[in-house]
Amino acid sequence: MRFDLPDDKKLAFEMVIPIRWGDMDAMGHVNNASYFRYLESLRIEWFRHIGCLPDPGGIGPVIINAFCSFIRQLEYPGDVLARHYTGAMGRSTVETYATLERIDMPGVVHASGGATTVWTDFKAQKSVPIPDRYRAMFSA
Repeated sequence: MRFDLPDDKKLAFEMVIPIRWGDMDAMGHVNNASYFRYLESLRIEWFRHIGCLPDPGGIGPVIINAFCSFIRQLEYPGDVLARHYTGAMGRSTVETYATLERIDMPGVVHASGGATTVWTDFKAQKSVPIPDRYRAMFSA
């Protein structure tokens, strides 16, 4: 099943990720697990960019689900433009989305994905409200 990303998402961050030779599988294209690594790298860099790296001793973001729709094959060599978006917010959650496209093929999405991000008190192991600082960033 392919998931379509919502139209009302907000671009929050982007970065370039090089496709490594080791990202490919025996079929000569980027392995599906590597796509999830690209999405993870994008998400962690976004957290770092907004000053919100996960802190096992405090409060911070975790994901509770993740998905990826593989639209076109990525192949070595090349670079991926990874774009991160925010969407609907709840009390403690924000929907996040991503697109992956080759730098040399602007506008051609090769994969899209997303994750539900939950603000968590790691010690108490329960969700907490998204801090106002981040809530403002996500909705602006």
